[in-house]
Formats: sequence, C-alpha cells, structure tokens
Amino acid sequence: MSTIAAQSLWGTIADVTHGAGAVAAVTVAVAVWSHRDRFGSAGGAIVAALVTHALWCLSMAVEGAGSLATTSLLALRNLAWLATLYRLFAHDGRLTSVRPVRPVIVALTLVDLLVPAVFVAEYRVDPGLLADPALGRFNMLLLMLAVVGSLVLVHNLYVGADPQPRAMLRWPALGFAAVWVFELNLYTVAYLDSDWPLQLSALHGVIDVAFAVLISIGAMRRHEMLRIRPSRAMTFHSVSLLVMGAYFVAMIGVAQWLAYAGGNYARWLQYGFIILATAAALLMLPSRRLRGWLRVTMVKHLFQHRYDYRAEWMRFTRTIGSPDEEAPPLHQRAIQAVADITDSPSGLLLVPDDMGEIVLGARWRWPTADVPGPALSPEAVRFFDTHDFIIDLDDLRDGGGDESHLIPAWLRDEPLAWALVPLVHDDRMVGAVVLARPPQARKLDWEDFDLLRLVGQQLATYLAEHRGQLALAEASRFDDFHRRIAFVMHDIKNLSSQLTLLTRNAERHAENPEFRADMLVTLRNSAEKLNTLVARLSRYGSQVDKVEPVALGGIAREVVKPFEGRHPVEVIERDPCVVSGNSHSIEQVLTHLLQNAVEASPQGNPVFIAISEDGAAARIEVVDSGSGMSEDFVRNRLFRPFVSTKPGGFGIGVYEARELVKAMKGNILVESREGIGTRFVVRLPLASAHKRKVA
Repeated sequence: MSTIAAQSLWGTIADVTHGAGAVAAVTVAVAVWSHRDRFGSAGGAIVAALVTHALWCLSMAVEGAGSLATTSLLALRNLAWLATLYRLFAHDGRLTSVRPVRPVIVALTLVDLLVPAVFVAEYRVDPGLLADPALGRFNMLLLMLAVVGSLVLVHNLYVGADPQPRAMLRWPALGFAAVWVFELNLYTVAYLDSDWPLQLSALHGVIDVAFAVLISIGAMRRHEMLRIRPSRAMTFHSVSLLVMGAYFVAMIGVAQWLAYAGGNYARWLQYGFIILATAAALLMLPSRRLRGWLRVTMVKHLFQHRYDYRAEWMRFTRTIGSPDEEAPPLHQRAIQAVADITDSPSGLLLVPDDMGEIVLGARWRWPTADVPGPALSPEAVRFFDTHDFIIDLDDLRDGGGDESHLIPAWLRDEPLAWALVPLVHDDRMVGAVVLARPPQARKLDWEDFDLLRLVGQQLATYLAEHRGQLALAEASRFDDFHRRIAFVMHDIKNLSSQLTLLTRNAERHAENPEFRADMLVTLRNSAEKLNTLVARLSRYGSQVDKVEPVALGGIAREVVKPFEGRHPVEVIERDPCVVSGNSHSIEQVLTHLLQNAVEASPQGNPVFIAISEDGAAARIEVVDSGSGMSEDFVRNRLFRPFVSTKPGGFGIGVYEARELVKAMKGNILVESREGIGTRFVVRLPLASAHKRKVA
C-alpha cells in the first residue's frame, strides 16, 4: 500500500472515530442533564464540558488536527474541564482547604490559552511557520505541560476525597485519566518525531467514547453498586494476553534494533532472531508449568483470597452430581472433584471394606501408585475419626508435624503424594483422598486447609449416603430373595410331610413284601434328601451348625469327583491340614469356587486346588487360567450378592462362600488379571487338638 493510500485510510478511520466520540459526548450530555444534581454544583459544568468536547471531536473529523478551529476548540475543551475539576473540588467542601490548587488552575488556563494564541500569531506573521518543526515541537511542549498539570489535578481530586464522595468521583476520574494519559503519549510521540502521528491520533475517538461512558456511569444514582470484578478466569486470560503482547512488542523492538545495529548482517540477524523468538513462544505457550506459575503468581499478588469460592463450589457440585451416563463412577468423580480444587493432576480414594479396613477404592489418573491392603492402620483411622486433619505430606517428610507415625511407609515413599484429605462423617472416617503434587509445586496454607476440610466433610456425606443407598438396595433384594425361599421351603416341607405319611401307610397296607421293601427304600431316600434340602435352606447365609476338626484333603477330593470326565481338576495337598470348621460349609465353599473356576477356564485347561499350612492357619488355593476379572470388578462387585458375570447367574455363590468362611473365623482373598486367570485363597484356622503326622 502506498503512503498516500495509507494516510487516506487512517484519515477515514480518524473521521469515523472522532464522529463517534462527538455522538457519545452529546448523548451523555443530554442524559447527564437530568442527573446533574448527582455532581452537585459541578453538574452544569460537566454538561457544558461535554458539549465543548463534542464540538472539538466534530472539528477533528471535519477540519483536522492542524486547523485554527480545532486548536481553539481544544483550548476551550481543556478550559471547560478545568472548570469542572474546580467545581468538583467544591462538591465535598474542599474548595477552601485546597487553596494551592487555584494557582495551578490559573497557570493551566494560561497555558491552554497560549496554544491558540501562538497558532494565530504564527498564521498572521507567516502561514508557512505552521509547518516549522521547531515551532511544532514548542506547541507540543505546551500541550504536554497542560496535560501533566491536569493529571496532577485529577490525582489530587480523587486521592484527597472522603470515602463517600470518592465513590461518586471514581468513574469520572478514571475517564479524565484515560483521556489525558492517551494525549500525553500522543503529544510525546509528536514531539519526538516532529510530525503528527496520524495512526495514533485516529484512535483518540475510541478514547472519547470510553470517556463519555465513564462519565455516564458516574452520573448514575446507584453507580456505587457497580463494581468491575473480573473473574479469575477472565483475569488470567487478560494477563496472559498482556504478557503475550509485551513479549511480541519486545521481540519487534529487538528486531528493529538489530536492523539498525547489525551492519551488513542486519537482515540475517533480524530474521534469525524473529524465528528463534517465535519458536520459543510457540514452545512456551502450551506449557502447563508456565500456565501454573502464572496462575499462582496472579492469585498471590492480585487477589485477596487464593480461591474463587463460588466457582470452586459450582465445579465441585457439577463434578459430583454429573448426570451423564458416560461419566466416571462416583468414586473417581469424588477424587476429581477434590483434585480440581488444588490443580492436582491425579489422586487416590481410600475407603473401608466390608471388614472395616481402609483399602484402595478408586484411582484417578494415577496407575503407578502401589497401594497395599490395608492402606491405613487402625490407629490412623481412630485418629481421623476424631480429627479432620489435613496431612501435608511434604511437610511431614521434612520432619514437621506429630502425625508422622500415623502415615504408612508406602504413602511417605510415594514421590507424587502431596496431601491426605480425610473424609469424616458423623465422627467416623468414611474414606480419604490422596492428592498428587500439582505441576506448580507450592506449600499448603490455611486457606487450602479450610477449603479442603469443608470439601472433605461434604464429600464424606455424599459417599456415606451412596453407601447407605447401596445397602438399602441390597437389603431389599435380600428381602425379596428370602420371601421366594420361604415359599420354596413351604412347598418342600409339605412334600416332605406327604412322603413321610406315605411311608407310614405303605408299612401298614402294602401286601407285596418285595415291592414294599423297594418302595420303602426309595421313599426313605427321597424324604432324607428333601429334609436335607430344607435344612440347608433354613441355615442359608453365614450360619454354621457345628465347628469341629475337619480334614481338608478328603473334602477337596470329594468335591472334585463330580467334575471327573468333564474338566481336569488336580488336588495338590502339600500339607495334610485339619482345620476347625464345618465339613458341609467347607464343601459348599469349595464347590462354589471350583464351579466358577471351571466355568471360567477354556476346555482342557486344568484347575488346581492346593492345600498347605500358613502359620496357624490352613491355606486353600483355587487357581484357574481362565478369562480373569478386572481390578474394578474384584474391588467393587465380586463379593456383592446378585452381581454376576455369567448370563443368568444368580450372583450369590462367591458372596455365600465369603460369609461361610467368615463364620468359621477365616478369610478369603482373590487375585485376578484379565486374560491371565484367577486365584482364590481361603485361610481357615488349624484345629488346636489336631496332631499332625510328620512323614
């Protein structure tokens, strides 16, 4: 684009912006007229100043900056605003107490009148003098002097005001400062370049529009209710843009300096620097560490509080209560809800299992953490039951705090672990969240502790309610199951009574001795089986009739017999173990586990039952190489009744096996990997009166 075309374009932009400034000033003058009492005795002066400001903007659009009309209207505008400032000083009774201000206003009035006077004198002596750079620089010096004095007046007006008048002066003072700071830069550039900066001058109209808006805000009756409170997100993005802009301005400045100082290699140096600086910017902008550092620095220096509590609470409730069917499970959402508050990239949730021990409940983006079971000691659980105390793990590693003995070694040794947030509900620990260290590492302070403690209490309520709902649903399904079993038991009892009566009648009335004998055997066996079934249904669940010494090897071999010819099952009796238990219950446990192992294994792949001693207990392992189960299924669903991976399965077998083992003072563990297989481990106490034969 040629120089003439560029000047024409910027001239058009200047006309449009100054025209918009004139429209805005006139509109606000009309609007302020009805609210002029808001400014007391300065109300009329403000309206008059706005009108002269509009006339000056109109002259800038029509005549341009170098005409006598524009110069005269500029002086008139400045005088009108000086009068307005003087009247604003009188608004709160400070007119008599600021007598030193009057000489300043008089001096500024003389300077403002001197500018058009010099212009007229130059024009009358020789019109060509208007283009003299030296005289132009002198005029710019006068204008800068007037602007600086006006800014001093605005500063004294606002800073010295009482709190109540200051609320009214806030927005007009901001408007004055915006206009005169812009003009100070405009005149400074014109003075240094000895030429009028057309591009910068074209933007003056935009400042005029903003100035008119700020004056109108100050005239509002309830304007003190208006506060610009940008959100943290908006502040972060705005500061980020300012940093980016400053970076590119600095980059362009250095490139221009290289163009002048580089000599014969100027263009090489200039383009090389621009390429390197641009590449560095592209590498730094996506950096999470840089964004984290900028966010922490802003929060530390720009805000009274670290957190925007309204935004944090809305995000917390939105994460926890997500209705999306594709959302993660509740336990993972619970971790995320807490981690988002501290910008932690990952976390763990520890929850009590059915035995009351704290174990890993869920992971969120933290697959490498090695969490043993149990994850916390009973002593730590008792401490957190009565103290909702946030543990700063970094501080604990440095030797601070008296709770170090409560924190397990795995948590102290995990390098990413940053904080432990207990979840306490009704003086009972219902879980704990372990947070990973955020990208921008920092030390936890009182505000972190207060917010995390409050969030932990709310989250504990959610988890306790969720657990109660699951227990209620489970109890409801059990109730339905028991009702159905009651009907079955009633029918079987009736049939048992009928068969018993038939047996007695046959003994009295049968004439054929051989037939009678066969019938008696058949009926007696049927009655015994039905009575056994009734007894089993009656004691269904965790009840064990009688505890006695039981040899595991014989029971294991009996359980395997029905599978002979159907699927290979091998019993490995490393130690002949006699346990304290119930033979029928042990048989039922092994049958359930063996049946599941056979059904999960491919045809021909053997299933193993291994028996050995393990301290004061016997260890029974049922191992298969089948499809395996996921960690989530084992942790959250395997031992729940009515949950089954088999089509049409009732989902009661493994649950019943665990309850029977618990009733015999034992425990049952499971290890499984998808695509590899599963190992169930049953531990039962050895019989104290048993004398083992040593081979």
